[in-house]
Amino acid sequence: MSKAQTIPFQTTLHVRDHCLCFHAQRAARRLAKRFDDVFRPLDLTNGQFSLMMALNRHVPAAMNDVAAGLGMDRTTLTAKLKPLERRGLVEVRVDASDRRSRRILLSAGGHALLARAMPLWRSAHAEVEAVLPPGDAKRLRAALRTLR
Repeated sequence: MSKAQTIPFQTTLHVRDHCLCFHAQRAARRLAKRFDDVFRPLDLTNGQFSLMMALNRHVPAAMNDVAAGLGMDRTTLTAKLKPLERRGLVEVRVDASDRRSRRILLSAGGHALLARAMPLWRSAHAEVEAVLPPGDAKRLRAALRTLR
C-alpha cells in the first residue's frame, strides 16, 4: 500500500484566506439567511423573492431567459417554480407562438406579495449596504457581474 499524500495545514489556511469561491459562498449564505429571516413573515424565501422579481415584467417570460438570468438550469427553475405555482403566485403557460416552450408570469397574488415584500427588502438591503464603506457596494456589484 502506498502512503496517502497529505496537504499541509498551511495550504488549508492559504485556501481559506484567498479562495474567492469560498468567500463568495460564505457571504451568499449569510445574505441568504438574513433575507430569509426578513421575508419569513410573508412565508417567502430570498430565492423565491429573487425569482418573483425576475418575473416582474410587462410580458410573460420565457423559461430559458429566466433560468439564464438567475444563473440556473431549466430543471432547477422548474423545481423552484412548483411551490410558487401551488400557492397561486405564478402561472406557467404554453407559449402561444411555440407550443413546446413555456412562459412564466406572476399572478395577481404574486404581484400583491411582491408589493408587500419590497419595503422589507428595501430596509434590509439598506442595512446591508450601510455596513460597507461608501462606494463598496457599487464596486462589489460591478466586480461580481464580471464573473461569468
